[in-house]
Amino acid sequence: MMKSKRSHWERSIGIWILLLLVPPTLGKESPKIDLNTATLSQLKALPGIGPVIAERILELREKSGPFKRIEDLMNIRGIGEKKFLKLKDFITVKTPKRESEGRSQ
Repeated sequence: MMKSKRSHWERSIGIWILLLLVPPTLGKESPKIDLNTATLSQLKALPGIGPVIAERILELREKSGPFKRIEDLMNIRGIGEKKFLKLKDFITVKTPKRESEGRSQ
C-alpha cells in the first residue's frame, strides 16, 4: 500500500473546498414550480428557460387553460424532449380546485 504524500493541511483544505461546493439544499427538496400558477420570473428561473419561452408558457396557459400534466410543456415551441427532461424535476402541475370544492354544503 502506498501512503499518500498529502499533508494534513492539504486534506483539510480539500474538505473545506468540497463543503463550499456542496449546495446548501443537499438533502432538502426544493419546492417544485406549479406551471398553472407560476409567474414570469419563476418560469425564467427554471434551467434553460429564458424570457421568450417563459412568455410562451404564460401565453399557452392563458389561451388553453391550465396544464393537465407536465408533459404538456412540450407543446411549446422551444421545449423539446431534451429540454423537458432537464425541467421535469423542477416543475409540477397541481389540479386547480373547482369553485364548488372549496365550499361546504
